[in-house]
Amino acid sequence: MDRIIVSLLETDAYKFSMGQAIYHQFSDYKTTWSFKCRNEDVFFTPGMVEEIKEQIRMYCDLRFSEEELDYLNNIKWIKGSYVDFLRLWKPRYDDFEIGTDAECGLTIETKGTWLNTSMYEIPTLAIVNEVYFRMAYDYDKLIISFKERLKDKVEKLENGDYELNAFSEFGMRRRLSAEAQEIAVKALKEGHYKGSKFVGTSNVYLARKYGITPVGTMAHEWIMCVGQGNHKHNPAYSNWYALDAWVKEYGVLNGTALTDAISTDCFLEDFQLTYSTLFSGVRHDSGDPYEWGEKMIHHYEDLGIDPKTKTLLFSDSLDFDRATKINRYFKDRVKTAFGIGTYIANDTEVEALNIVMKTTACNGMDVAKISDVEGKGMCKNPEYIHYLKRCIDWRMEHETSVLR
Repeated sequence: MDRIIVSLLETDAYKFSMGQAIYHQFSDYKTTWSFKCRNEDVFFTPGMVEEIKEQIRMYCDLRFSEEELDYLNNIKWIKGSYVDFLRLWKPRYDDFEIGTDAECGLTIETKGTWLNTSMYEIPTLAIVNEVYFRMAYDYDKLIISFKERLKDKVEKLENGDYELNAFSEFGMRRRLSAEAQEIAVKALKEGHYKGSKFVGTSNVYLARKYGITPVGTMAHEWIMCVGQGNHKHNPAYSNWYALDAWVKEYGVLNGTALTDAISTDCFLEDFQLTYSTLFSGVRHDSGDPYEWGEKMIHHYEDLGIDPKTKTLLFSDSLDFDRATKINRYFKDRVKTAFGIGTYIANDTEVEALNIVMKTTACNGMDVAKISDVEGKGMCKNPEYIHYLKRCIDWRMEHETSVLR
């Protein structure tokens, strides 16, 4: 197969925003990441595993070009010191352990500095997806199906059947292929819509190529590692440590906070007046979106903040229909935006893969997330999950929010 990842820019934008903060504040942190396939009927053949290994080797040969570094340097929240670090940086194949000892036939684990291993997640998942769909199916038929469905989506956006307000493409980690994602981004950029505005993509490579905004701030790994990767920290305060470090790095820039790393209710204990004012909005990634949105609006109102000045970014398993309903429900009450991934980048006649790479350890200690629904976490130590839940429960039962 041809090289799948052609540039080190080919990753989600939040990998750079987190990467810069990691470089400046947590450069000595070490993490372990583990791959998991959640589909029960998917199997990676030995041939697929060998191709995945070869593609990751080719990815590890890449370096940033000066033109790519100039592009990053012109993003207002990226600092010159981080760009200089990236000038020297390259992936290390020695950080990868790839095998076949799993029900799905594929195991991947990465170990090393957080600076390195964080950057591997998105390209690795993109590689696994594309290898699987090209080798398990007739790819030419899949891409035809993909284009037909994409055309229908764009037509309905243009006709006003869908009304998404601001939306971005978030599909690299689960895309059908690099070709499919680029086709989708190009088509969405060229459309003219009623009640919708395509504002960007999480794929920095495609954002640069098509002159659109690279979208993304923080992921669960940020809260998990900053909050739980230090043995002196009570993990029930993970959000406070993570928000504090983010503000040190960015001030009022780049400010969309993720709420569900250790449950939204616990997040709100720390997302008090200072942070609610500094951050431009919050991102939803699990649980009922309507209940979550109402909770956030009431939280802002209780703090004396006009919700219409803040953005609710929804990004949990969305399609255009669900996003339209959410947008109409909250219309005129708060700003809404949508990050839509698989539905844009891998919608064919075949079910998409549900694969993840998650942080499972930081500085030799277990880390975990406690989402607003069961089943989205991935921790190898059940005892640590029980400990984390006890810490959260104790805090929620014994503390009362105080405006900060």
